[in-house]
Amino acid sequence: MADIWAHDSLYAFLRPYVDYCTRKSFRSLAVEGSFPRGGAVIITPNHCNTLMDALVVLQSDPDSFVFGARADLFVKPLLERVLRFLKILPMARLRDGLAVQRRFAGIYREVDDTLAAGVPFCMFPEGHHTPGYAVDPLRKGLLRIARASAEKRPTIVVPAGLSYDGFFRFRNRCTLRYGAPIDVNAFLEDHALLDDAALLSAFNTELRSRIQELVFRPEKSRKKLLLAVLTSPLALLAAILSAPMWIVSEIICNKLKDKAFGNSIRFFIKLVLTPLMVLFWALVLFLSMKWWIAAPLFILFFFSYSAVYEWSALLKPVSEDIR
Repeated sequence: MADIWAHDSLYAFLRPYVDYCTRKSFRSLAVEGSFPRGGAVIITPNHCNTLMDALVVLQSDPDSFVFGARADLFVKPLLERVLRFLKILPMARLRDGLAVQRRFAGIYREVDDTLAAGVPFCMFPEGHHTPGYAVDPLRKGLLRIARASAEKRPTIVVPAGLSYDGFFRFRNRCTLRYGAPIDVNAFLEDHALLDDAALLSAFNTELRSRIQELVFRPEKSRKKLLLAVLTSPLALLAAILSAPMWIVSEIICNKLKDKAFGNSIRFFIKLVLTPLMVLFWALVLFLSMKWWIAAPLFILFFFSYSAVYEWSALLKPVSEDIR
């Protein structure tokens, strides 16, 4: 089996389409700052919007990342293969139990190999997702990875802040900010007299503070009823063109216990159904209409799924009770 950080032709082929679907999932997506390329680099964003967080991080660099995710997602072999294809590694936590920790005991070696190869490793040090703007206390796994890497090579940890203007609404706005890196080797040298518990506390406190400084609360959108009325005919047409996509999305989202997964579901539906819908409408439109009528409708389809959620946002602004 190839190393998870190694180039994969199929992954590289699919990446532009995934990036396209990611960008279409947001009204705006901005990346501020950057991180050093090459060497051992660990990216550490806050975690507030499930799968969408990792997809946003991918937009900051055309090259590959390797990600860490909760180990319980990897329990089923088929899902494990899919996640590994997506360059995601299982990170076992105490709550996952001894059996899961033993099964994935070799993962830290894979993470270290990734860093040794100069491929950025991204993990969410809070260990769980929490919609909001407050960064939760960090877990201890990050320091273990950073410390092991620093014993072999220069290693940096790059704080990153993800800020959304809405966590439960599709087509929101997002900003990813990168902060100044923490030189892990220098940090360990400066705190060499501390015991393990004190070192963990000092490191996590410093990193959590830096991540929090990068997170901000964007201005919320307002109702625009007049614009909604004026654009309603176009919105109706968009709703018809993308009906199977948004209907399936909303049926699934309405059954979710954790509403934070809603946008990830909407993204996944767009990713999977768009190629099928393109083929369907190409056949229906161009075989049943004159080309000069079919062509504009066919082009409109590519914007229709996003347009439905844009139009609904004009009627209902973000009103989320979040920290």
